[in-house]
Amino acid sequence: MKNITIRQLKAFESVARHLSFSRAAEDLHLTQPAVSMQVKQVEDQAGLPLFSHIGRRILLTEAGKLLLRHSMVILADLKAAEQSIASLQSGGAQRLRVGLITSGSYFFPHLISAFMQDRSHINLDMTVRSRDQLIGLLRSDQIDLAVMVHAPDDPAIVAEAFAPNSFVLVAAPTHPLADERDIPYARIALECLIVRESGTDTRSAANDTFRSLASTPRFMEIGCAEAIKQSVMAGMGISFLSAQAVQSEVRAGLLKVLDVQGFPLKRHWCAVHRADRHLPPAALDFRQFLLAEGGARLEHFTGIDKVHTGMDIPRPDDAARETRTIATTSARHEVALRTRALLRDDGLPDEHHVQGQNHAGGDDSSADQLAARRKSAHH
Repeated sequence: MKNITIRQLKAFESVARHLSFSRAAEDLHLTQPAVSMQVKQVEDQAGLPLFSHIGRRILLTEAGKLLLRHSMVILADLKAAEQSIASLQSGGAQRLRVGLITSGSYFFPHLISAFMQDRSHINLDMTVRSRDQLIGLLRSDQIDLAVMVHAPDDPAIVAEAFAPNSFVLVAAPTHPLADERDIPYARIALECLIVRESGTDTRSAANDTFRSLASTPRFMEIGCAEAIKQSVMAGMGISFLSAQAVQSEVRAGLLKVLDVQGFPLKRHWCAVHRADRHLPPAALDFRQFLLAEGGARLEHFTGIDKVHTGMDIPRPDDAARETRTIATTSARHEVALRTRALLRDDGLPDEHHVQGQNHAGGDDSSADQLAARRKSAHH
């Protein structure tokens, strides 16, 4: 196989990874006949079939599996060499390719800002995707490190915990369960539970939590955390979310963390990377930063370990409640800023659209109506 080209190897690797010639063609921006021809040339040089065809499906043969393992290493080494050369050309700048699940966007900017403060030589390339998509990017060497909660049980993937992450059940403050204590799970099973889509960390945690129980709530699937929170505020149901993702709404009085038996559900944020690859210097530096400082910094930024069910906080009298209503105006503006923004496909607000938003309506009005109802109830 001494005459095989990098282009042919990339074509084979893409087909083997997707088990599809059409998807490989899209991945490589080539026509399907061009991909098929290059894979045929690789098979001719190997002297063995690399794929078996079963109907319209293709599967890797033993020779194909062997070549895929080696081709992934070769292409990853080539990518690392390209990055090293680019670093020399740019005067020593290093590239940090990191992936992040969508719910991590509530805290990750604080961590990356602290990390980058004294590292002007590092250029950040951050990708926000679902858990399953990030694992795919790791396997295809498109990112070096991923930050997620539920890493796959796979010896080819290394996951190292660096900070706690709690999942909670939340409802609108006007929900019948909002002021209940020690709610039994059987009561939750009667509710409509609004959840993220399959393939996300939040959905995986929800599935793990409710799968083993005798009865489960009715699931309503919405593919955006911000839309889920707005749906809960509107009274469409309760939701299962990361405590870090709802902290602003809880502090603003727009959502209430339910005091449910067995909650909050404790999990951990993990730094995840491939076991068969040496991390580039920038990714290795960031991994060490997360393991050494990530937990403490995350607690400092969010105070999330202090936000359990919220039921241990003394109930304020009416005067204190009105004072708190005034004090949370800025928090409501933060929520309105984020939820009124146009959302990109990756789930993050577009800052250019956010800056032009009018914060006078929408979320603020619903929160003020809630405060008014509380006040009128007092009188």
